Amino acid sequence: MPQKNDTLPLILALISTILVMAVGFLWLKKINNSNISNNTGNTNSSLPESSSTNSQANSKSTSTPSSAGTTFTAPNIVPQGTAIAINGSTSLVQTNQALKKSFQRQFPGTAVITNAEGSETGIKMLKTGDIDLAAISRPLNDSEQVQGLVAVPIVKDAIAVFVGVNNPFRRGLTNNQVVDIFQGNLTNWSQLGGKNQTIRVLNRPQISGTRQVFQTQVLPEGNFDTGSNFITMERDATTPIIRALGTDGISYATYAQVANQQTVRIIAIDGLTPEANNYPYQRVLYYAYREPASLEVEAFLGYALSSQGQKAISNHN
Repeated sequence: MPQKNDTLPLILALISTILVMAVGFLWLKKINNSNISNNTGNTNSSLPESSSTNSQANSKSTSTPSSAGTTFTAPNIVPQGTAIAINGSTSLVQTNQALKKSFQRQFPGTAVITNAEGSETGIKMLKTGDIDLAAISRPLNDSEQVQGLVAVPIVKDAIAVFVGVNNPFRRGLTNNQVVDIFQGNLTNWSQLGGKNQTIRVLNRPQISGTRQVFQTQVLPEGNFDTGSNFITMERDATTPIIRALGTDGISYATYAQVANQQTVRIIAIDGLTPEANNYPYQRVLYYAYREPASLEVEAFLGYALSSQGQKAISNHN
């Protein structure tokens, strides 16, 4: 009997020890699972938090993303001494001037230097780092994009076909007639119901972005004619064209450059003038920059794409 009494406490102690160990094991396992869950949760939460921050920053931007995905935000402060050099298409002369005046007024001590020697010249200077922005009237091609150039749409534009104010031809033209004129199939105004005189076509030089877009949109299946009634201008500028129109000339230009000219008459195409939403010769004008964008470029493009910048462009045009 004494032996049995000694054995019973030992059995009870062993059972208690096993129970304590089991409870301890379960407790440790619970804590371990909890830590794993918390660590996993922290890892996942860091991504949405960062993403959320970026989303909030992007939502404040009044700009549109470029083709490379960069978003330009309207700047609050631009340091004095900041300078932006722009060169390129004559089609963006008024846009350049509008943004220059507004940007410099908004941010005193800054300078926007503009020139207009044609889209191709602007692109070449951008590649060599001689300017910050190329003002171009055509999209960038694949080769230019591979070299790190990015085009940002700035404003919509229309290409107007026009004659001199003293030209006796006072009708509109169909799209087909415009094609025939610039491909040399129609060479006399009498073929269009006008006087018996040669149609003198004043064409822009090959470096002109406006010429390239006009050829793509209006002459998609052919090139400009180069007959005796065609004159290719030496410079990609609209003013010399206007001066050379006379009573028999015809040409084309960005609408903003001729809309308020008293010495030209704009020709309706298929009954539509450039102000019409469904006018056939419309395009987009761009600022191109070289990746990575400098702080100066980021500031200027952010302003140009903001509501204030777009208002400045609209009021000037």
